[in-house]
Amino acid sequence: MASDSVIEIRGLTKTYGAGRKATLALSQLDLTVKRGEIFGYLGPNGAGKTTTIRLLLDLIRPSAGSAKIFGLDIRADSVEIHRRIGFLPGELNLWEGRTGEQIINYVASVRGDSRGIVKHADELAERLDLDTSKRVRDLSSGNKRKLGLVISMMHSPELLILDEPTGGLDPLVQQTFHEMMDEYRAKGKTVFLSSHVLSEVQAICDRVGILRDGEVKAVESVDKITTVDFHWVDVVFRDSLPAGLPQQLERISTITDVSTNGARVRMRMVGDFDPLLRAISNGYVEMLHIEEPSLEEIFLAFYSGDEEPAK
Repeated sequence: MASDSVIEIRGLTKTYGAGRKATLALSQLDLTVKRGEIFGYLGPNGAGKTTTIRLLLDLIRPSAGSAKIFGLDIRADSVEIHRRIGFLPGELNLWEGRTGEQIINYVASVRGDSRGIVKHADELAERLDLDTSKRVRDLSSGNKRKLGLVISMMHSPELLILDEPTGGLDPLVQQTFHEMMDEYRAKGKTVFLSSHVLSEVQAICDRVGILRDGEVKAVESVDKITTVDFHWVDVVFRDSLPAGLPQQLERISTITDVSTNGARVRMRMVGDFDPLLRAISNGYVEMLHIEEPSLEEIFLAFYSGDEEPAK
């Protein structure tokens, strides 16, 4: 394994069941994550992101293929690998009757050097605005997520594997999390982060892999994957649509998929806004909403050939 690679996956496949009832969850996955990068693993729910993570952690066994972390085999060397990584699962189950502080102290004692680990945990909790004196059962879903982040990061692991890390976090805490990830990368450490939130990936990731129906369809830099230059635009007028507006919009080469609903018109737009603004200038606009494309739409536009990425 190359010295600059932390994760290297070759032909990794996972099938559940057998015979006609077999379900293919992951198919012939090839993927490399470099040292010192934040790698975004993207796809809709059910695409196979969590299956990949569970395979890497040896929580389930592959049907075919292999993977290495730090050059170590994920099955034969799983204990050593676990010592060097931090993991946040998508569904976090903690002891409901224990406080955050009790759980942190317990996990720190298992990892060793508990004094240094607990000190770092306290610093992380303060940055995330987490009260560790409360019992888990009394924490909101967002605060449980914060506790999971503290546990995964408090021993300063070489590699973080995070499954949907910011679910339930408010925007200010999400920004703090992004800052922490930037600091983590600056130290030469690596993050493997699964998500279906494009804005999060754009904010912190260096490269992304797009997973669809158990197959990786592309691995690109964030700059490249997010330069598909189109948006969904909704315009709502005060009373009604200006006469002939839908037909006028359809004649603009950069606007497609025009649909109307009462005084609302929705369209897909590429490039500059000036042609649209000129077209709607005869009406009284109450609301103009611009929506970024979903991951699935970006994937379809970027890799189906229907749209060209912006130059």
